[in-house]
Amino acid sequence: MPSLPPIAWLAIACGLLGAAVALLVLGRVAARRLRAERRRNAERDRELARLRLAVADQGGRLRIIRELHDVAVHRVSGIVAQADGARYAGGTDPSAAVRAAHTIAETGRTTLADMRRVMTLVRESEAEAGPQPRLTTTRELFKTMRDAGLHVVVVEHGEAYDLNSGAELAVYRILQEALSNSLKHGGDGTEVQVVFSWTAVGLAVQIDDNGFRNAVLLRGLSPDDTAAELAYGVEDDLRSLTQVLAGPGIQEMRARTELFGGTLTATETPGVGFSISATFPSIRFHNGVHGVDLSRR
Repeated sequence: MPSLPPIAWLAIACGLLGAAVALLVLGRVAARRLRAERRRNAERDRELARLRLAVADQGGRLRIIRELHDVAVHRVSGIVAQADGARYAGGTDPSAAVRAAHTIAETGRTTLADMRRVMTLVRESEAEAGPQPRLTTTRELFKTMRDAGLHVVVVEHGEAYDLNSGAELAVYRILQEALSNSLKHGGDGTEVQVVFSWTAVGLAVQIDDNGFRNAVLLRGLSPDDTAAELAYGVEDDLRSLTQVLAGPGIQEMRARTELFGGTLTATETPGVGFSISATFPSIRFHNGVHGVDLSRR
């Protein structure tokens, strides 16, 4: 084997040195990118945890308030019945009327105490939350969820208008919970479409994601296994039409929707993902209590 001239050995040495330096630089660049990715993931996880904690805390208080409200309504109904009985008994049995009045007073004091507890919970929530989010701040919510890994597309039909603060908060929390679920179940890269459809007095909000499909793709299965996971048939379609999806998050979204005279449906699209539909037929003037048309006052 012929020996190489010194200049050739020098060229080889320079080439090897250059390759080593390039590998070192690439390694450092890759390490920096990995650290940056880990930081982004950690920030995303912290933000998602904060969002979930906020939703869970508000949902827990909403349950307590609703339960206390139901008890108070029941007791007030009893007070009305007792008052009617005392009125009828007053003419023939004054002592019975006195006993009924005593019972009414005791029930009224207990009911008042429960209502004060409700007001305390409401004030605590307002004090901790500060200014409540409005529909005008959904851009910030969408940005946060995009930074966390969702691909959010927003479509709006009709002419938007101002709602009362309670209605806006309900819609905001539904969006927050639905998007958090999309990220939780679908993972990074899940595509979500949010559609607002405004009518003269109503609003429909539709949230569709491809979370199931995205979660399967993230698992890195072989093409055959991926196709098998995503495959679905007539039975799956029928099940998606008849099944009732129920979980704490969906129940809270449904409660917020019904509070303003609306309906909420949660469905699974086989092989694709999930859909949340919140429809408020009269949200523009709904007062969140008994649907009085405030525009006529």
